[in-house]
Amino acid sequence: MLDCDLRELTRDGAPVPLQPQVFDLLVHLVTQRGRVVTKDDLISQVWDNRIVSDSALNSRINAARKALGDDGAAQRLIKTIPRKGFRFVGEVLEQTSAPPAAEAPRLRGAPERPAIAVLAFENMSDDPEQEYFCDGIAEDILTALSKVRWFLVIARNSSFTYKGRAVHIREIADELGVGYVVEGSVRKAGGRVRITAQLNDAVTGSHIWAEHYDRELGDVFAVQDEITNAIVAAIEPQIYAAENFHARRKQPASLDAWDLLMRGLSHYWRVTRQDHLMAQALLAQAITIDPGYGQAQSLLAASHMFGVHLGWAELATAAPVAEAAALAAVKCDHEDAWAHTALGSVYFSTRRLDDALSEFEQALRLNPNFSLAQGYYALALSYIGRSSDSFEAAQKVIRLSPRDPSLAIYYGIAGYARFTERRYGEAIALAREAIRHRGDLTGAYRVLAVSAGMAGDQELAATALQELRRTQPNISLAWITTQLPWRSDADREHYLEGFRRAGLA
Repeated sequence: MLDCDLRELTRDGAPVPLQPQVFDLLVHLVTQRGRVVTKDDLISQVWDNRIVSDSALNSRINAARKALGDDGAAQRLIKTIPRKGFRFVGEVLEQTSAPPAAEAPRLRGAPERPAIAVLAFENMSDDPEQEYFCDGIAEDILTALSKVRWFLVIARNSSFTYKGRAVHIREIADELGVGYVVEGSVRKAGGRVRITAQLNDAVTGSHIWAEHYDRELGDVFAVQDEITNAIVAAIEPQIYAAENFHARRKQPASLDAWDLLMRGLSHYWRVTRQDHLMAQALLAQAITIDPGYGQAQSLLAASHMFGVHLGWAELATAAPVAEAAALAAVKCDHEDAWAHTALGSVYFSTRRLDDALSEFEQALRLNPNFSLAQGYYALALSYIGRSSDSFEAAQKVIRLSPRDPSLAIYYGIAGYARFTERRYGEAIALAREAIRHRGDLTGAYRVLAVSAGMAGDQELAATALQELRRTQPNISLAWITTQLPWRSDADREHYLEGFRRAGLA
C-alpha cells in the first residue's frame, strides 16, 4: 500500500522504511506507469533539476526496488528500459480519497490540538499476576506522550476505565473526545516478552501504525523503559503525519493555524531548501492567524536555523529572525521541548555554546524522547570539545528513532564526533551511511571530505568535495571559518586542514 497523503509504504500493514527521496521517486514512477520515465524527468520531478550522478540515481532506483521486494535482476515491478529510462510495470489498484465534505470530521468535543487516549494493554499471558507489567507499559507510554506539548493526552483514570471491556474504538473516541487511540497487548512466556502496540485514527477508523517488540526479560524495568521509548518515538511522528493528512484534504480557505502548522511540519521533515521555504511561508500564515501560537513560532525558528546549519541560509540574516521567534515560543510555553530546542539552535550557531547546551538539556528534561533535541545536543557536544559524549548522544538518537526523517543527519553527527577523535576510518563509514540515507546532505559530505583528506585518501576526498560543491555551492574555507561555531581553535584548524588536504581553497 503506497499512501501518498501519509507518505507511507506498508506491506501487510507494517511500515516499510523509505527515505523521502526514494518515496518521491516511487510515487512518480507509479503515477506515470503508463509511460517510460526518463532520467531527465526524474531529475526534474524528484531532484528539482539539481545535478545528479548516474550512481546516485541508480542507488535510489535500487532502494525503491528493495522496498518493494524487487531487484535489478528480476525487475518484476520497476523495469529499466536501456538508454530510455524506467517504468513501473506492476499491477496497481488505485483508491481515491473520500470527498472533502465527508472526510476528517472533528469529533465531538475534540480540542484544537490532537487528543490521544492510551488504553490499558491486554494481558495475553496465563499469569494474572502480570497485570502490573501490562499496566506499567501503558502508563509509561501515557506519561511519555504527555511530555509532548503538542498533544492532549487523556488521563489514566479515564482511559483505563475500558479495561477488560469489549468497546469499539469509535465509541471510546466519542466518549473521550479524542482523535487517536493507542492500544496493545503483552504476552510473557518463560524469560521472554512480546509487546504489541497499535495507533488508531478514530476519525477514519484506520490503523496508522503497528509494531511488536520481542525482548529477553533480564531486567524487567529496563525492558519496560526501552520499549516505552521505542513506542513513543514511533507514535509521535505518525500523529503528525496523520494530522497533515487531514489538513491536506481541507479546502485552503478553511485551514486553521493547527492545519498550517502540520503542513509546515511535513515540509520541515523533508529536509530540502525548497521545502523549508514552503514551511516558513505556512508557519508565517499560522502566526498571522494566531500571533501567540508558540508551536508555530518554535518551528519557524528551527526551520530558519536548519537552513544555516545546512548551508542554505546566511547566519547574519536568519539568526535574528529565528531568535525572536524562539524567544516568543518559550514565552508562550516554557515547558515545550520544541521551543527550547529552537532557542538552543540559535544559541549554537551564534557561538553561545553553554547556553545552547543548557537549552537542549532542558528540552530533553521536558521530553526525553525528542529526537531532534537529542540530535542537536550531540552536535553541540562535539563543537564544545566533548567528542566521546557527542558520539554516545548521536548513537542514542539513532537507536531511539531508527525511522526518523533526520536519521542521515544523526549519522553525520556521529561521523563528525569520530573525526574529532582522529578515528577517520569510522568517520568515513558513518558519513557513507548518512549519504546512503540521504544523497543530498551537505553535512555528511563535509565529514566525508575532511575525514578522507586527513586519512590520505585523495580520490575519496576529491569525490566527496565534488558532491559537497553540488549540494552546497557556497562552501569555502572562509564560510567554514565564519559559520561554524567551534569553541576550540585547535578543532577548527583540524577541520580546515582536512578540507585543505581534500582540495578546498
